[in-house]
Amino acid sequence: MEKDCIFCKIINGEIPSDFLYKNDTLVVFKDINPQAPVHLLIVPLKHIRSINDLMQEDKEIVSEMIMTAGEMAKKENIAESGYRLFFNVEKGGGQEVFHLHLHLVGGWK
Repeated sequence: MEKDCIFCKIINGEIPSDFLYKNDTLVVFKDINPQAPVHLLIVPLKHIRSINDLMQEDKEIVSEMIMTAGEMAKKENIAESGYRLFFNVEKGGGQEVFHLHLHLVGGWK
């Protein structure tokens, strides 16, 4: 965990958040600045700065993030209508919080 990382603080309970899902690898919570009717963040407990910092041993974490996104889309009733999954990578790619996270957005009519 990084001491100045907002997602690490959320994971540690230093910043209150309602987790929609939590296990030994990751948490899921709503984005505070949603870009869609459903906008969730799937965040690993392990602090990984960005996609560029992934190590070979992190493959299972990324796989679990994607699988969990599919499960959350079903729970949010957007699996059938469709949704987007994306990672922003580095500042030039729109990454604002430098802790790996997967965006799940959808719910448009």
